[in-house]
Amino acid sequence: MASLKDLRNRIASVKATQKITKAMQMVAAAKLRRAQEAAEAARPYSQRMAAVLANISQAVSDGADAPALMTGTGRDDVHLLVVCTADRGLAGAFNSQIARFARDHARKLLAQGKTVKIFTVGKKGNDILRREFGSLIVERLELRDVKQIGFGNAEQIARRVIAMFNAGQFDVCTLFYSEFKSVISQVPTAQQLIPASAPVADASATAGNGAIYDYEPDPAEILNDLIPRNIAIQIFRALLENVAGEMGAKMSAMDNATRNAGDMINRLTITYNRQRQAQITKELIEIISGAEAL
Repeated sequence: MASLKDLRNRIASVKATQKITKAMQMVAAAKLRRAQEAAEAARPYSQRMAAVLANISQAVSDGADAPALMTGTGRDDVHLLVVCTADRGLAGAFNSQIARFARDHARKLLAQGKTVKIFTVGKKGNDILRREFGSLIVERLELRDVKQIGFGNAEQIARRVIAMFNAGQFDVCTLFYSEFKSVISQVPTAQQLIPASAPVADASATAGNGAIYDYEPDPAEILNDLIPRNIAIQIFRALLENVAGEMGAKMSAMDNATRNAGDMINRLTITYNRQRQAQITKELIEIISGAEAL
């Protein structure tokens, strides 16, 4: 049985840990609001960009005029998985959920005889995936020193991916991230970047319009500029969604840790009081027994 001094030290240690987890929860809550606003603000722009891409792509046939980033190589033998996670932990199962989703997808492709390459964005995803797929990781990028995610960070990733595609290093590129739903809900998501899947234009938005558009310059040239930017925008949105999801998961995890620390302090305090009372009772019995012996 632990001594009273050991129990006091343990209670003090748990209280110190509780202060840290409470402070981290408050910091995550403060950052969550800004991150959530940024993620929600990026969604309409990303969706509108996809709609514009869909409208312009309708004017381009699947022949030689279509950009390579849209049509791809015509094969699906080599797959590049861009896995976006956080650079720091203490966020519950946030990072492991994304990594597990990407890992299951990689296993499925390998079982089909495909070649898989992995591009990790974030330290935690790289640490998790390299245990099983260390030899498949061809690129890695950490944003640990970046205080606030900007479009330049997404553009850097997009340029690397497009350069790899132009060099013939893969046929299909899929982006993995976690879409922010709420503080307690982040959904792992996969989105194909290359070949750029042009979504179907919203019928309700174009119904009865009947407008005919003339493009200047020609649609193929517009798509050559628009698709790389759209790839960067989709990556930027994924990074913002990840930041919001990470802060939400961290806030929830630190709240649970603070509550668990409080419960542990209560249990240790009860044990300490019982043991102290037993020790006092034992000393009183010894004093009374000694007095009666005299």
